[in-house]
Amino acid sequence: MAILIIDDEASLRRSLCAFLEDRDYDVLEAADGERGLGAMRRNLDRLEAVVVDLNMPVMDGYSFIAHAVEEAPELPLVVLSGVGVVDDALRAMRAGAWDFITKPLHNMDILEHTLGKVLERARLIRENRVYQENLEQLVSERTAELELTRRQVMQRLSRAAEYKDNETGRHVIRVGEISGVLARAMGLDETLCDMMRQCAPLHDVGKIGVPDSVLLKPGKLDEAEWEIMRRHCQYGCEILGPLGDQEEAARACTHPSLCREAGGGDLLGLARVLALCHHERWDGTGYPLGLKGEDIPVEARIVSVVDVYDALSSDRPYKPAFAEEKCRGIIRQGAGTQFDPRVVAAFFAELDTIMAIRERWKD
Repeated sequence: MAILIIDDEASLRRSLCAFLEDRDYDVLEAADGERGLGAMRRNLDRLEAVVVDLNMPVMDGYSFIAHAVEEAPELPLVVLSGVGVVDDALRAMRAGAWDFITKPLHNMDILEHTLGKVLERARLIRENRVYQENLEQLVSERTAELELTRRQVMQRLSRAAEYKDNETGRHVIRVGEISGVLARAMGLDETLCDMMRQCAPLHDVGKIGVPDSVLLKPGKLDEAEWEIMRRHCQYGCEILGPLGDQEEAARACTHPSLCREAGGGDLLGLARVLALCHHERWDGTGYPLGLKGEDIPVEARIVSVVDVYDALSSDRPYKPAFAEEKCRGIIRQGAGTQFDPRVVAAFFAELDTIMAIRERWKD
């Protein structure tokens, strides 16, 4: 390791260098702050400490300290000076010096002791920094693992619900991918677009609570059966709701704003909103809350269009897939009644992308 000595007294520099060399230090020297700064920059990778005078020509010690603190904040700086003593020592320490030795230096052991202290302090600072960096890296990795696990659980939950009436489970994948595309086309920020892609597949998770005799009935549902089917929105929201008790989960599903605030993070909040509101209609005749127009969260308005389109164009137990033109016609006709007209416009503007997604994830 190397020690840099910066002092305009040549005899003192020689004495310090000789003393430190006898103790197996590599020693660099400079006659003023400017030359010392250059030496520091050239040897920063092996420099362990700097001993610097304050009163020097060209660049004084204070200016050197200011540059050194900015460029190498962990480099120990020991001031060796006799001018002003107390006032100069305080000024130097405030500027960033680590310790102060007064001139004349009659006992070199003081220098050795002082260097030992600052070098030990520097070692501890480095070790603490490395520890903090490793700890931050570990926390980051664990957080990423937890986030990945949570997302995978959400994906598997959406797939479990979809398997009840769609054997491939790809409907929920298509709904997620297309919802992300429309969210971007609607001008939602990129983070929310990614959340839409992840959360939209959970829109029908409430199907888990619908009896197979209703969900898989091949013919039309009667009024009582429709009442049961409509409950899947509430079921889905409650499944994703607070874990305290069912009453707490039910209370969280009485309004979209309560859904978002019910805990579990932004992803679960959005998933609850989509599960609860994806059957609301632009004209206010939807369910379960009868929300109208802009009162329906825009994310749910997007999923509403995507869900209906993909359901129309897919085989289901109660119907065969409709022709593509018929599906598009139904979406177009629903603008202003069932669907937000702006979402419908975005849908048709992104048709090429949507068709590519359907082809990639076809049943």
